[in-house]
Amino acid sequence: MKFENIETEKWIELATEYGLKIVGAIAIWVIGSWIIKKILKATRKVMTKSSYEESLQKFLINLLSWGLKILLIITLLGTLGVPTTSFAAIIAAAGLAVGLALQGSLGNFAGGVLIMIFKPFKIGDLIEAQGEMGTVKQIEIFTTKLTGLSNREIIIPNGALSNGNIINYTTEGTRRVDLVFGVGYESNIKITKEVLMTVLTSHPKVLQTPEPTVNVLALADSSVNFAVRPWCNAEDYWTVYFEVTENVKGALDAAGIEIPYPHQVEIKKNA
Repeated sequence: MKFENIETEKWIELATEYGLKIVGAIAIWVIGSWIIKKILKATRKVMTKSSYEESLQKFLINLLSWGLKILLIITLLGTLGVPTTSFAAIIAAAGLAVGLALQGSLGNFAGGVLIMIFKPFKIGDLIEAQGEMGTVKQIEIFTTKLTGLSNREIIIPNGALSNGNIINYTTEGTRRVDLVFGVGYESNIKITKEVLMTVLTSHPKVLQTPEPTVNVLALADSSVNFAVRPWCNAEDYWTVYFEVTENVKGALDAAGIEIPYPHQVEIKKNA
């Protein structure tokens, strides 16, 4: 009888000790899971109001979710009496090893986060960066994809992109087309400027505000060079560039203004 009483007391003692721990662990899990849901919901709402990119939202929410769940599990193990110091050391060591192995990728990830937060460009913008020019097709966590001017797909790592110079041709909405045309020295400067200005003002895609300008740029060896500067909407840049160049050639020919052969001076020197 005494032996049975001792055994019963031990079982009661064990049940009391571990039962309370298990009940406490369950309570922590339930309350912790509820708190995690609230934190994730609030974070998602803040990101939506701040117009974060959808891909960045999903990635950060998943990262935050896993981090909070790991913290909750470690707390549960500690409540049950399991030593958590070794777990923390293992996680820290694993994190360090992964960080060293993925050093370049983490730099690209950080660059992607910065691009999505500060938004130096958006999908559809024409940009120039890392020696490449193209229209932004997709912004991902690790890379940004551009469509080049010759319909090439250009993939740039976000780490290099965020740390380098970025020229955004779309942000301001308008662009200036910088053209240079040369005429012979015997040509009348005033008439030439009038002809060039007429070409600009008659083109439907050349903006009148800001006003286009025509100025003498340089007195070169074989020609008087004019800086022709029309403005246009960003999406009309190449249309204006090519059509104005063609129209200038026709207008100068019609006005009898000579366009000197660019290498005639060199030919004379070598003759």
